Amino acid sequence: MSQPRWAVVVPVKRLTAAKSRLRGALPGVPHEELALALAADTLRAVLACPAVAEVLVVTDDARVAATARTAGARVLADEPDAGLNAAFRHGAAGVPAGWVAGLTADLPALRPAELAAALLAAGRAGVRRFVPDAPGDGTVLLAAAPGIPLDPRFGVGSAAAHTASGALPLTGDWPSLRRDVDTAGDLAAAARLGLGPRTAALLAADRPARSAG
Repeated sequence: MSQPRWAVVVPVKRLTAAKSRLRGALPGVPHEELALALAADTLRAVLACPAVAEVLVVTDDARVAATARTAGARVLADEPDAGLNAAFRHGAAGVPAGWVAGLTADLPALRPAELAAALLAAGRAGVRRFVPDAPGDGTVLLAAAPGIPLDPRFGVGSAAAHTASGALPLTGDWPSLRRDVDTAGDLAAAARLGLGPRTAALLAADRPARSAG
């Protein structure tokens, strides 16, 4: 039996509001550039994943939209403008039928093979599956089979919220998938795994500023 191919929804906030807890993590780099790099490296990995048929980026930020289109993703305006879960639902509604997953946009170390393995594990009809983040209380990936609403519960304590909603956790050995970046410590952990090119370039550009300081 052939394996399912997925539509992956990736919401991205306006860069001025994105990743607020990460602000100042790279003093020599404008914060919006860092937020954009995280999203760009995430998209690069998702688009390179053989299990992914389509990527839908939900955003109202012009720079994010341009970056996504250049990479090969489809862009949807964030018409609900009501937060992350509304954006996930809006993106999933843009997939008429089929396998759909929601993925956070802050996975700059993501390896396409790890995402493919997680989606393969999620490819079971009739259920929703999710991948917790590295600490275990958040969620980086939520996947739903055809005919099953995505029903996202992202936010503080989302792993417990997804479990309570009936979604089943997936706990494979996928360190780059589970390593989302909210803080400077998270960014350092992602760097140890190996960052995508946009984020790695910003870290390299920031080193002279740190040395001068």
